[in-house]
Amino acid sequence: MKIRVQSIHFTADSKLLEFIQKRADKLDQFFDQIISGEVYLKLENTEDEANKISEIKLLIPGNDLFAKEQCKTFEEATDKAIESLRRQLDKHKEKVRPHSSNHKVIATTDEFL
Repeated sequence: MKIRVQSIHFTADSKLLEFIQKRADKLDQFFDQIISGEVYLKLENTEDEANKISEIKLLIPGNDLFAKEQCKTFEEATDKAIESLRRQLDKHKEKVRPHSSNHKVIATTDEFL
């Protein structure tokens, strides 16, 4: 999957970019029709230590999925956002999957006599 990373008001190092790509590639295991993804990394000007924001947008057929997390590190924020997107992909797959009957036919012993 092609991931485009934009770091806003700072330059992300190659280790961080590789980390994001590796984590995003794991989403292909859950849904193989992902077209592409966009990651926005931002630093928020606050006194709080958790000032790093990771926003991830996934483009899938017929829909876009989005997750935003704020944590102490970009790696932690990215992990949480990826997990959120994984849950969204699971829900999306449930919606688009053809609805088949979950009813089971239980045979009684009288039917076999």
